[in-house]
Amino acid sequence: MESSIKGLKNLYTSIDDLLLLPHIQQIISRCEWIHQVLDGYVRLLDASSTARDLISSTKQHVQELLSALRRKDADGIRCYLSSTKKSKKIIQKSLKSFRSKSIVAPLEKGSEAWELVQKLSDAESITVATLESLLAYLIGGRMQSGWSLVAKLMHSKKESNFHGANEFEKMEALLQICLEGVQVEEVMTLSKEVDSSIQNVEQELECLFRQLIRTRVLLLNFLNH
Repeated sequence: MESSIKGLKNLYTSIDDLLLLPHIQQIISRCEWIHQVLDGYVRLLDASSTARDLISSTKQHVQELLSALRRKDADGIRCYLSSTKKSKKIIQKSLKSFRSKSIVAPLEKGSEAWELVQKLSDAESITVATLESLLAYLIGGRMQSGWSLVAKLMHSKKESNFHGANEFEKMEALLQICLEGVQVEEVMTLSKEVDSSIQNVEQELECLFRQLIRTRVLLLNFLNH
């Protein structure tokens, strides 16, 4: 997960380098469509902020789960599973608001201004798609339901039965097994891995958020000159 977010940060760093080119600055200064680009960055900042808050909430829940696992607290495990259901509803609602809008600019196809618009528009679309993918990952894939995965694991705990499931699905399935009274050591290891991964994603999202602000400020500066 973190590599995708890091890739976005690198994308906007390269966009900053492009925007610093003198002839690109001239194009920006005389184009009315730049306001649409700036509006797009506001949407991206809102989307990345939402993703950041949801990741932070997920991290808190996983850390509370780890504490419950160490104490062998069944109620704590049930609390995590319950909070996960609520989080999924919030994430699904948030996903509906993640929509990029095409930049409408009457430009000659193939011109430098047109190519710049395409790059900025593509960057926005890629960012929204990546953030959508990240949040979708938090609520698990759709290849099979959580309970069907639990049934398979109860029958056999071979790694092959995890095929098609991500870490969050695996963890929930293993937790259901724990509540059935079956000792599954993997759940603690997996929970720690998920916790570590979430912390890395949270850090990368913070870096992306700051990078988006820098790029937007850069565009505003060009517009005001």
